[in-house]
Amino acid sequence: MSNRRLCVGVITASHGVRGQVRVKSFTAAPEDIAAYVPLTDVSGRNEYCLQFVGKAKGVLLAKVEGVRDRDAAEALRGVELFVSRDQLPQIEDDEEFYYTDLIGLSAVLPDGKPYGMVKALHDFGAGHMIEFMLDGSGDVLLPFTKEVVPEIDLDAGWVMVVPPEMFGEPESASPMKEKAESDSEGSS
Repeated sequence: MSNRRLCVGVITASHGVRGQVRVKSFTAAPEDIAAYVPLTDVSGRNEYCLQFVGKAKGVLLAKVEGVRDRDAAEALRGVELFVSRDQLPQIEDDEEFYYTDLIGLSAVLPDGKPYGMVKALHDFGAGHMIEFMLDGSGDVLLPFTKEVVPEIDLDAGWVMVVPPEMFGEPESASPMKEKAESDSEGSS
């Protein structure tokens, strides 16, 4: 896990004329983002040290070490802030986990048959979704609920999936290709 990095926030805009920025934090306690040192950009090459100075309309206000004016702060707009997975606190509760720890786990059906692999987790605003790369048939997004993902075993490296009935059995990833192949076989 040491090579994994997590996005813990994003710089959304500059604030004022003295180089402060607005930061949307993804940490449980938003102010905790400033405790992670170093924060890096997506490439991992640029480091940022934040000093929390206040709140405004759902975002944090922060000073960024080395940024002293509005232009420099504005240049940081959209920078996602990452931290190494190793810097995050250990979780003691078996029912809690970091989403990044789920990515790459095998997904199995209740009967033990393979389903695919956890590709990503999303929150589009209407609830958490889990994306699976299905064995041989593309990707599917399912609600990330206890009904759909009733068991997670990080130590064993798998999650159990109970796809809602409306999803049925996984189909081939390329039904148009298969149709074209069967059409060309029939015309010979």
